[in-house]
Amino acid sequence: MIYRQAEISDIAKIQIVRHSVKENTLSNPLLVTDADCEEFLTQRGRGWVCEIDGNIVGFSIVDLKENNIWASFVMPEFEEKGIGKALHRLMMDWYFNQTKKMVWLGTAPNTRAEKFYEKQGWKNVGMVNKGEVKFEMSYEDWIR
Repeated sequence: MIYRQAEISDIAKIQIVRHSVKENTLSNPLLVTDADCEEFLTQRGRGWVCEIDGNIVGFSIVDLKENNIWASFVMPEFEEKGIGKALHRLMMDWYFNQTKKMVWLGTAPNTRAEKFYEKQGWKNVGMVNKGEVKFEMSYEDWIR
């Protein structure tokens, strides 16, 4: 497994991962364009990928502009191998090295993602974006 910063050339493979997931699926796959990915990787924040045998099997992207986790996904056949946790750690360490502002994310309720974020110490603060669970993480909580 190789963890590294995501590059523009990774976008096509990132999109494959995003469209492979069984939970938190996009209602319309055209909602997240390659141009969106490029903007978040180069202008708004940064992303990381996990690569196995030349294939990207997971990624995470954080947005400094809106102080949120824009995307974090692992291909279903690579779940429960520590990939999501490692990507999460890389992303959060980088984020809090850039700013100490609260970061947030939204995810579908009653999903494995919801349980994952709870285990990582995120605080459930209500609902956002048409029924998603909203989580927040402070710098102080992250460094604990």
